[in-house]
Amino acid sequence: MEAVLLEYGWVLLVLIILEGLLAADNAVVMAVMVKHLPREQQKKALFYGLMGAFIFRFAALFLITFLVNIWQVQAIGAAYLLFISIKHIWDQRKHKEQLADTHRPETKGSGFWMTVLKVELADIAFAIDSMLAAVAIAVTLPEVGNVEIGGINGGQFAVMFFGGVVGLIIMRFAAHKFVKLLAKYPSLETAAFLIVGWVGVKLLVLTLSHEDVGILDEHFPHSTEWKLVFWSVLLVIAVGGYLLGVRQNRKTADENL
Repeated sequence: MEAVLLEYGWVLLVLIILEGLLAADNAVVMAVMVKHLPREQQKKALFYGLMGAFIFRFAALFLITFLVNIWQVQAIGAAYLLFISIKHIWDQRKHKEQLADTHRPETKGSGFWMTVLKVELADIAFAIDSMLAAVAIAVTLPEVGNVEIGGINGGQFAVMFFGGVVGLIIMRFAAHKFVKLLAKYPSLETAAFLIVGWVGVKLLVLTLSHEDVGILDEHFPHSTEWKLVFWSVLLVIAVGGYLLGVRQNRKTADENL
């Protein structure tokens, strides 16, 4: 029994770290999506976004067997994350062209409720990613008892539940920090949406490796090689965006002297 508890404790620690990283991704998305709103509306939009993240993550937790078996759900999540990532980069390019042409009007950001809707849709996609990652880790644990919740053993479900709670707590504080960080380093916005697109690629890989699709080997998304590639690229995007932001801030400060 002690060995089982030790194994559960170790997996819970790993899952908390993973959920924390995924929650940070979700927080980045919320931050960049509400950035164009006035400060007071930013707080309200973040509140609704965090509420949606809480609801969707735990809904996904109880419906995990459905989400795992229906590959179309994963495909929709992947398509949405890739869409908002590509659309943002395209819109940013158009925005630069508009600044170069003073005769063309500057486009405005979405209104408050449309922004909230976009945040909630992103929350759904991230909830799918988060819970699929959690179940991939939790199912490696030995089953405890005969209770099943959402098609998952009760002990395994408990580990996923506590990992998800910690992820949401991290998201709660990270979202506000990222809003401030984006205000200080605007170039991080592009890096943030590149991360969104990369997470979309991750969901796409899961879709292509689904047993009903079979384009990729079903074990590939959980392989050490893919995980190393995914986290390495994610780290390069994040660090590269931060360094570029610092460089641009210094350049701007030098020009103002």
